[in-house]
Amino acid sequence: MILKILSVGELDTNCYILGDEQTKEGAVIDPGGDFDLIAENIEKLNLKIRYIILTHGHVDHVQALTLLKEKTKAKVLIHSEDASILNDPMFNLSQFTGGEGSFADPDLLLKDGDTVEFGKIKLDVIHTPGHTPGSISLYTDNVLFTGDTLFCEGVGRTDLPGASWEKLLNSIKQKLFIKPDVTEVLPGHGPSTTIGWEKENNPWIN
Repeated sequence: MILKILSVGELDTNCYILGDEQTKEGAVIDPGGDFDLIAENIEKLNLKIRYIILTHGHVDHVQALTLLKEKTKAKVLIHSEDASILNDPMFNLSQFTGGEGSFADPDLLLKDGDTVEFGKIKLDVIHTPGHTPGSISLYTDNVLFTGDTLFCEGVGRTDLPGASWEKLLNSIKQKLFIKPDVTEVLPGHGPSTTIGWEKENNPWIN
């Protein structure tokens, strides 16, 4: 699997570019800003982007969405419970940043248990509400993209519209911590970690 990690936008969001080495089909997870940088790396990797996958609808994860969809013609995927957030400046937090208030509409609405496939890559969709009602994580081959649900020794904020501390903890304990300890966690911000490390060292959970 081709994997390129970019730190984008004012909040240093982790944008992930994934690709199948044989077919060159790819996906972008959370285009949170710096469209030119994302586009440049897609071209360097010679990928045909099939999907733009959003772990949730906050502005720092979708800032470059509209331009990226226009360029790649890729389908936009988001969980059904976060779809309306894309056009709600209060819930997507854009009213607090002074940026664009609404973004490209989704093409496909995801639910727990769905699979997103491009080339030989299969991403399992895990509904992990808490940070937002429709937050998702994505799992493939002991790699887990967690958005703003789980960080290295941290968790997502729950003082925002639609958030729930109880749901966040349940998502982490019941849906993420059941993955193998060796699973690499690639979060929405900050460095990578593993499920095993977070079980033992995350102060917000233990």
